[in-house]
Amino acid sequence: MLGERDLDPDQYGTMPMVNKRSLAVLQECEDCPIKHRAVCARCEDDELQQLEEIKYYRKFEAGQTIIWSGDRMDFVGSVVSGIATLTQTMEDGRTQMVGLLLPSDFVGRPGRGAAAYDVVATTDLVMCCFRKAPFEDLMVKTPHIAQRLLEMTLDELDAAREWMLVLGRKTAREKIASLLSIIARRNATLHLSTTDGPLVFDLPLTREAMADYLGLTLETVSRQISALKRDGVIVLEGKRHVTIPDMSRLMDEAGDDADGGVFA
Repeated sequence: MLGERDLDPDQYGTMPMVNKRSLAVLQECEDCPIKHRAVCARCEDDELQQLEEIKYYRKFEAGQTIIWSGDRMDFVGSVVSGIATLTQTMEDGRTQMVGLLLPSDFVGRPGRGAAAYDVVATTDLVMCCFRKAPFEDLMVKTPHIAQRLLEMTLDELDAAREWMLVLGRKTAREKIASLLSIIARRNATLHLSTTDGPLVFDLPLTREAMADYLGLTLETVSRQISALKRDGVIVLEGKRHVTIPDMSRLMDEAGDDADGGVFA
């Protein structure tokens, strides 16, 4: 796969962080599927117009690197559709997946010049990008953007703390159930649906990627998914198409309450 280092700056203008194979796509803000959760969710019409002037959409194929750790990052943005991973590489070359970016998640850090992690699309992915310098200016002028970004950052911190518990204290079965519940709840939120009935989604990660993210072996992941299927907690068609017949039962398996918090 090609990364940003393969770009010809003369050919691709002022967007050096975007992959060579990426295709521009167009999306009206009013039709955006993440508008109620993204960084622009609190914006008034005039503020949205200012964002409109500095935004552009990019599409990445599954497996493409969006940004390399340590490289200069001239954009920030939100995942519109698809999934990406955050990966940290250690000095000896070993890698560890340290986070997932789901639809509406924010990519990049205003005020930070370089990327902290490798960001890789694990599925076909669409991003709504903003040129970084003008976005930072808008944060100063537009409190709604700064306020929403703060909310998202605090949510991300809460999620990271919860994930420490998942990795450190939960059993293999609870880890798998926790990951499935996170994806199912986010999918329901994006589609403005409730978790009262069956939830259906396509699993965005391979079992190898799940093993890496959860600190498990591939065999353990496969065994636990099969066990959840056998026990009727999930319905699996092929390797990716998942139905959750009863969300509360999955939450029980994860050791979580109905809101996603951990049982005391």
